[in-house]
Amino acid sequence: MCEYIEPEKRFKHYKIRHTVVFFGSARTQPDDSLTRQYYHDAYKLSYLLAQYGKELEAVHDGFVICTGGGPGIMEAANKGANEAGVYSIGLNISLPFEQIPNQYISQELNFEFHYFFMRKLWFLYHAKAIVVFPGGYGTLDELFETLTLVQTNKLQKQEIPIVLYDENYWNKLINFQMLIDYGYIDKKDFDLIHFCNSPEEGIEYLKPRLKRLIEKVNHTIEEQ
Repeated sequence: MCEYIEPEKRFKHYKIRHTVVFFGSARTQPDDSLTRQYYHDAYKLSYLLAQYGKELEAVHDGFVICTGGGPGIMEAANKGANEAGVYSIGLNISLPFEQIPNQYISQELNFEFHYFFMRKLWFLYHAKAIVVFPGGYGTLDELFETLTLVQTNKLQKQEIPIVLYDENYWNKLINFQMLIDYGYIDKKDFDLIHFCNSPEEGIEYLKPRLKRLIEKVNHTIEEQ
């Protein structure tokens, strides 16, 4: 219960109504020859989104960046928001390895969860866009759970953009066309995702969709 009540209380207090959620590997390193580009691109895309969130807030309602709170892609996204001068959320989970809160999370919005299901609830409750960078089992779990909720109409925000970063990586990893060919998903299910290959491409795709969804859907937790 405390993993429901405490985030709810803090989100009320800090007027968190909308988020853009970044998923991706904790093992992505800024100095690794294979993964460093993902780190720097996640940082840049988060920075651009955070700036856009401030623009929206000035005229209507903005959003904040939300991550799983750990290192790698999560750190990069929190860092981008931090350097844009805005709040960002870290939804940490107690794990035997890798999951140490990164230094760029806004301390007021730094959480530690024991239960995965409660963490996932807060990932998606305020989410108005999902950005998925390359990752392993955890990232795949988060991606496919989100896709399943949208596909089965369990997530009210049917228009939520789900962006997969680096089309080449994802097409090598998952044969989406085979799922369609075998009839395991419909063509419209594949249309739930959008690939992008640069921070600039990502921000241009997300901006109009974020604005539209923020104006349309507001899961506000009202202060009592």
